[in-house]
Amino acid sequence: MSLPISNIPIPAILEIRENVIQDLEKILIKHQFKRVGVLFDSFTFEHYKIKVESSCTSVKITTYEMQADLDIHALTDFAFDLERYDAIVAIGGGAIIDYGKYIAHIRRVPFISMPTSASNDGFASSNCSLIINEKKTTVPAKIPYGIIADLSIIKNAPTSMLLAGVGDLMSNITALYDWDFEEKHGVATVNHFAAMLSKKAVNSFIRTPMEDLTRPIFLKELVSSLTMGGIATVISGNSAPISGSEHLISHALDKHAEKPQMHGLQVGIATYIMANVQNHRAERMM
Repeated sequence: MSLPISNIPIPAILEIRENVIQDLEKILIKHQFKRVGVLFDSFTFEHYKIKVESSCTSVKITTYEMQADLDIHALTDFAFDLERYDAIVAIGGGAIIDYGKYIAHIRRVPFISMPTSASNDGFASSNCSLIINEKKTTVPAKIPYGIIADLSIIKNAPTSMLLAGVGDLMSNITALYDWDFEEKHGVATVNHFAAMLSKKAVNSFIRTPMEDLTRPIFLKELVSSLTMGGIATVISGNSAPISGSEHLISHALDKHAEKPQMHGLQVGIATYIMANVQNHRAERMM
C-alpha cells in the first residue's frame, strides 16, 4: 500500500517587496480580514504605528505595544484578554513575531508576520521561542498565514542583523550534511523534499551579488531563502533541514559564553567551523 500524500500548510500571503506596508489594507481586504489586532515592539510602535493606522481606513485595526521579555504566562493572559479578531499581525523583530505567532496559535486565528529585519528564519517557521521558567524554550505554533516583508524597512536594519541572517541561512549546508549522516547511521530519516527545498534556498542565495547588503535584490533573496528554510521545517516536522551541529555550538555559546552574540552570527561562524570538520563546501563560505 502506498503512503498518503502529505498535506503541508504554506503561507497564503507572501509579499516581499519595497513599500509593501502601504498596501497592508489592500492585502487584508483581499483575504477578508475586517477586524485585525496589530502587535508592535517598542521600536516599531514608535516608528510605524502611525503609518499602519493611516494606511488602514476601511479595516478596523487595534494596535498594541508589547513589553519586552514577557514569559509564556503573561502572553497567555494577554491573549485571552484580547477581543476576537479575524487575524493577528505582528510587526518587528524576532521577539514580537514569536509573541504574535503564539497568541494567534492559542486563539486559533490566522497570523501575519511582518519582520523588520532578516536576522533569522523565525518569521517563517512554525515554532516560537518563549520564556518558560526564566529560560528560552522552543514552543510549537503554526506557520504564518501570511508573510509581508517590506524591503524598504528591512534595509534599514543594522548590518549585524543582515549578517546574522546570512549566517543562519548558510547553516543549511552543514545541517543537511548532518541529517544525511544521521540517516546513513540509522538514527534519522531524511525527508528528501524538505532537504531539496533547504538546499535550493541556500544555493540560490550563494549566487546572489553581495557587494551591497541594502540592495533590494540581495534583501529579497535573503528573505525568500530564509522563508524556504522555514517551510522546509514544516515539511520535515523538525528543524533538521536548517539546524545541525552548528546550532549546537551556538546553543553552547549561549549557555557558557561570557558575552553571547546574536544567534545568526554565532551560527555563521560555527557553520564555517563544521564545514571544515565535515570537509564539505567550506570554500563556498569564504
